[in-house]
Amino acid sequence: MSSPLPLSQFKRDATRLSADLTHRERLQTAMGKYQASRQPQQAAFHDWQQARQVAAETKWDALNHLDVYLKEFEKNATARGTRVHWASNSEQAREIIVDLLKKHGAKSVIKSKVMTSEEIHLNALLEKLGYSVVESDLGEYIQQLRGEGPYHFVFPCMHLSRAEISDLFTEHLGTATTHDPEELTMIARRVLREKYITADVGFTGANFIVAETGMISITENEGNARLTAALPRVMISLVGIEKVVPRLADLALFLPMLATAGTGQPLTCYNSMYGGPRQPDECDGPEEWHVILLDNHRTRLLADPEQRDALHCIRCGACLNVCPIFKNIGGHSYGTTYQGPIGAVITPHLRGVQDWKHLSSASSLCGACTETCPVKIDLHHHLLQQRRNAVAQKRGGLEGLLWKAFAFCMNQPVIYRTMTKMGRWTRPLHRWIQGSWLDPARAWTRTRELPPLPAETFKDFWRNRKG
Repeated sequence: MSSPLPLSQFKRDATRLSADLTHRERLQTAMGKYQASRQPQQAAFHDWQQARQVAAETKWDALNHLDVYLKEFEKNATARGTRVHWASNSEQAREIIVDLLKKHGAKSVIKSKVMTSEEIHLNALLEKLGYSVVESDLGEYIQQLRGEGPYHFVFPCMHLSRAEISDLFTEHLGTATTHDPEELTMIARRVLREKYITADVGFTGANFIVAETGMISITENEGNARLTAALPRVMISLVGIEKVVPRLADLALFLPMLATAGTGQPLTCYNSMYGGPRQPDECDGPEEWHVILLDNHRTRLLADPEQRDALHCIRCGACLNVCPIFKNIGGHSYGTTYQGPIGAVITPHLRGVQDWKHLSSASSLCGACTETCPVKIDLHHHLLQQRRNAVAQKRGGLEGLLWKAFAFCMNQPVIYRTMTKMGRWTRPLHRWIQGSWLDPARAWTRTRELPPLPAETFKDFWRNRKG
């Protein structure tokens, strides 16, 4: 059985979840708490808007000299024993990872939060090949038990209640029912501690990679990434090439900015830097460390001077948290790794414009995403540009003919005036068929009413007024 097309799946899921009032209440309650905690932390910056400007300029410099900084990172990382691999696409990245697992005779993998691994569908492949793969981030672990991808960049299971999580643990782990958050956390902790000890390979992502020092920076609140990196004998880090920053000093801005924009914290609980495998005078850490730099169509987006600033994204999730569409349809409706406004901008570049062009139309264009983005990505204008690009790429078919007919009519005053008069004559007929299968505007009128037409056109009004 073939998978449904992204558009039809999106329509089904969005229609179902937007009508689920319990789901929407949970989502909007969570977002309300986020807004309340974020604003005081922004005020703690000497000048939040200036901080956004400096962050945007730093990322601009990094991306416009990406070739230089990535080579600098590779040179400095290799000097400390790190092995750097380059992956042009998801297939190449998966091949590198599987080859490394086979080389070390690995059977089990413990993972911290790695959005790039979701992007290349790594877990499904490894499980198919017989490897044991466990997510160590609590939210990601819950979603893994449910057989679902993350719901949100920062809060992977924010849509679930304590009761649902308790039932999930009872079903999969055989634990007693409890609605106490601390006890639920301890249940997962007891299970995961054993996985850290027995895992052959630790798998991480990175929030930033530092060209100047050849190090990666990982930000988290649970400490699971530290254990993932410290205990297994082999460490693999899969990182998008856009995560590079030029200097170590840049993290003095980006780490508190990521925490403030993402969770409303002054700083996350754990901020770790990794500079290579275990050195002779060190007591823990992996014996081998491999960093895989993933392109996967990022250079295609980099080649677009109009939208390349979308690669500035630091995956804080702030645009999701303020998006009125996300608040109503949730993360899974998008059907892709990256949800919300930033996902609607970058997914067509990563996975194909025609298959994912509907995401840019799932927007009210209110501009809240652009206003809140800590690195000043021009998101709502990029959504408009994506709509334009989708039409420009595919002008044929029924949709293309309809737009050509519309453009022709709008450029012919006589036809335009005739059609507006016909619209008034046919309005009573439309009221009769509105919402039925005979209605050409059924997609809209099934849940809404068309606004009433004024009694006369503006031109008629103006002519009568002058008369």
